[in-house]
Amino acid sequence: MVTVGIIGAGRIGKVHTESICNYVRNAKIKTVADPFMNETTEHWLKSMGVENTCKDYHEILNDPEIQAVLICSSTNTHSPISLEAIAAGKHVFCEKPIDHDLTKIKQVVEALKGSGIKYQVGFNRRHDHNFAAVKQAIVDGKVGDVHIIKITSRDPEPPSAEYAAVSGGMFLDMTIHDFDMVRFLAGCDAEEIYVQSAVLVDPAIGEAGDVDTAVITLKMENGAIAVIDNSRRAAYGYDQRAEVFGSKGMVATANDTLSTAVLSNAEGVTGEKPLYFFLERYMQSFATEVKGFIHAIENDTDTLVGVEDGLKPVLMGIAAKKSVEEHRPVKLSEIVY
Repeated sequence: MVTVGIIGAGRIGKVHTESICNYVRNAKIKTVADPFMNETTEHWLKSMGVENTCKDYHEILNDPEIQAVLICSSTNTHSPISLEAIAAGKHVFCEKPIDHDLTKIKQVVEALKGSGIKYQVGFNRRHDHNFAAVKQAIVDGKVGDVHIIKITSRDPEPPSAEYAAVSGGMFLDMTIHDFDMVRFLAGCDAEEIYVQSAVLVDPAIGEAGDVDTAVITLKMENGAIAVIDNSRRAAYGYDQRAEVFGSKGMVATANDTLSTAVLSNAEGVTGEKPLYFFLERYMQSFATEVKGFIHAIENDTDTLVGVEDGLKPVLMGIAAKKSVEEHRPVKLSEIVY
């Protein structure tokens, strides 16, 4: 049994609390820390079986009984807390991104060298049942050599302009998951990125310096070509699909829905809309990724999504922003840190 502490009791902190308490049998949460801890959150945590709460996460880092921490706090705290946790000898699960600053990510990379610390980054979509099945088909050779990868990722509603202004922009906030997925499915890194983007959903997002619609093309190191299309608003729900085409065939996923029922009558043929947002769509994957993290600790194996996997999508996001700003393809080798 691995004893863990969770730093951050916001939306993603609650997701991990729920998944560990309900689905991860070989881990237990001793303490949850959040600077804004209040009676409502404490009551909810106690209902989940978590007895210890605090406002200062150092109580978790200084607790010798806690072997691992999940960093679910605001993005700007991810790399500093990672460094403190590594120094304290705790295994670390860090929600994406590690940081938007490449220098700070490199500090985490360096701190991990020779430490024996397990470090996993929270790119949960790799652990989704649909995308995992696509990857397995590739690994099993059923599609042959990969030629084309297509990823569709569209949110049901846009964030506020205030959030867009501080999130790092769409490429480092939303598309970062798709960059990770491209690497996961291709089995290699990208060499070059080119972006066509626009502000078509909310003018305030553009005024905040961001975009809300994009088509991204990538040249991968293995010769494959990838295409990602993003929108901050899909009127019909959370649109999450992938297709991989290769020399022997193709594998593709459809959206998850509440049911597979299709009604056919005189008015037409209709089915369910996609699940509305990431909590419904990906809850299983959050539990699966933490199970993998705990397995790595208990069996002294590599984590499934390590610190380098946390670095590469940030490099890709920065290259994508550079492509938009300079209206040209950008090679990943241009992004130096």
